[in-house]
Amino acid sequence: MIKATSLAPEVVAAGFHALSDPLRVRIAELLRDNELCVCDLCEALEVAQSKLSFHLRALKDANLVRSRQEGRWIYYSLNLPQFVVLEQYLSDFRRYSPLLPARPCAE
Repeated sequence: MIKATSLAPEVVAAGFHALSDPLRVRIAELLRDNELCVCDLCEALEVAQSKLSFHLRALKDANLVRSRQEGRWIYYSLNLPQFVVLEQYLSDFRRYSPLLPARPCAE
């Protein structure tokens, strides 16, 4: 039986692509505990704002991070429902992919 995911492949690929960069993983880890502004992220990561903006855009495009503006500051937080989507995708492999020995190919 072949089990296909109901998620669009583009959504899954975008999420994992966004998390394929070590700096973006570090951003997600910092945002795991609380919402942070760009200046706090720059300081914690020791990166320039232009570099951070590029990586935040990749996370936002994959819908993994949300932003909100308060005055002149922009605050970022994780979009946890999107992480749940990726987690569910991975858990489906465990659930629907039993560990069976390889079958020989029919010749």
